[in-house]
Amino acid sequence: MTQRVALVTGAMGGLGTAICQELAKAGHKVVAAYHPQFDNKDEWVKEMEAAGFKDFIPVAGDVSDIASVQAMVAEAEAKAGQIDILVNNAGITRDKMFAKMEKDQWDAVIATNLTSLFNVTKQCSAKMAERGWGRIINISSVNGVKGQAGQTNYSAAKAGVIGFTKALAQELAAKGVTVNAIAPGYVATKMVMAIKPEILQTIVDSVPMKRLAKPEEIGFACAFLSSDLSGFTTGATLNINGGLYYQ
Repeated sequence: MTQRVALVTGAMGGLGTAICQELAKAGHKVVAAYHPQFDNKDEWVKEMEAAGFKDFIPVAGDVSDIASVQAMVAEAEAKAGQIDILVNNAGITRDKMFAKMEKDQWDAVIATNLTSLFNVTKQCSAKMAERGWGRIINISSVNGVKGQAGQTNYSAAKAGVIGFTKALAQELAAKGVTVNAIAPGYVATKMVMAIKPEILQTIVDSVPMKRLAKPEEIGFACAFLSSDLSGFTTGATLNINGGLYYQ
């Protein structure tokens, strides 16, 4: 199998970690992008090495700032080579009912969860098209598909991710580059598992499968969409939510 280079943003969070691991298992060289203010980078790298993932290449960049992204991608290319696979996974929440939401809470989520797709993809997509092969995977959310009270900013951004995916897929379809989205439901990351047990149980009860997704189930979907055999799949949104919502 040809080893390809995958760049994953938000790589050191719970979902990002699983995505990195599954791409590595599929044989890809993984560049793990993280925010410059993330304090646990060295700890994360050691944890990955202990788990058998010794070749991750960490690079820092603020996905909401295009100049920072340009420097980050340049570093990634210098250390790993051309970017063949891009997973736009970085995301934040600033939840608040709309009546009480502040402008900075709106702006932060739109910048990190949606504008970041422009900033990062802009550095990679044209080069993929020139080479005639590429995979772009954008992480949306079930709440971008169905909406969620208290998350107008997040839901708007994640819905925008799906629109961005569909439009760019049409632009790149004839150039050997696929663009797809994954809309996960509730995933059993460390952050989610730290929710109060009674609230967590309410979430689980709302899912028809009566469980949360395993992070590796989302990571495996990324590995599939990064493969040669996914080459006829583009512009799609893969809903992985245990039956919580059907588009």
